[in-house]
Amino acid sequence: MRSPLSPRENEIASLVATGASNKEIAYQLALSPKTVTNTLTRVFAKTGARGRTELAVQIVRGTASVLHI
Repeated sequence: MRSPLSPRENEIASLVATGASNKEIAYQLALSPKTVTNTLTRVFAKTGARGRTELAVQIVRGTASVLHI
């Protein structure tokens, strides 16, 4: 069973689904772009998504079972 996403991972995943870039997410959340990249790596591992588009599709379809958005 995959681990649920942390609140920060959920927040970043939600912003990815809106089409925001890592730089935009970093600015909006007052994080470094590297922190966003590292967090997304964990999100992809936990959700099984192979990239931003697949993650966004999972969120929109509600099939990312570990997401509670």
